[in-house]
Amino acid sequence: MNTAHNIRTASRRAFTLIELVAVMVVLAILAGVAIPKYFDYADRAKTASCEGTLGGVRTGLASFLSDSAISGTAAYPTAVQLGTLGTVMQQAIPENPYNGISAVATITSGAAATARTVANTDTYGWNYYVDNAADPPVAVFWANSTTETTKTDTAGDPIPANEL
Repeated sequence: MNTAHNIRTASRRAFTLIELVAVMVVLAILAGVAIPKYFDYADRAKTASCEGTLGGVRTGLASFLSDSAISGTAAYPTAVQLGTLGTVMQQAIPENPYNGISAVATITSGAAATARTVANTDTYGWNYYVDNAADPPVAVFWANSTTETTKTDTAGDPIPANEL
């Protein structure tokens, strides 16, 4: 009788199939809720990183313009000056979070700058257009990517990175 009691106790220590299925269902539900949230966080982080870089560079451009206006003629930095550390930016321009490239393309067409044209996304992460001959001088810095961001327009549609 003592042997039978030990066999029953040993078999009762294991989980039943129903208990295992119940745990798997609960884990599947949690994963179904958590995974989409994770991807949303990653997308929002990319958008925030892109906006942060754009804001920092645009602030540097405005500061350069103000300094040059005080010392003589108002002008935005050339592409070479933009890329030279300590002239406009104190640190290198970060990678574009949408294509992982930090190189800046020099755009020479005002129409391309107005349309925020995207080209050579495998080579450049950012685009920069400057026209110091215009009155007033013009400079446009934008992301070289049309990937949709988590930012939305007034209609609720996602804004592409090149329009931030």
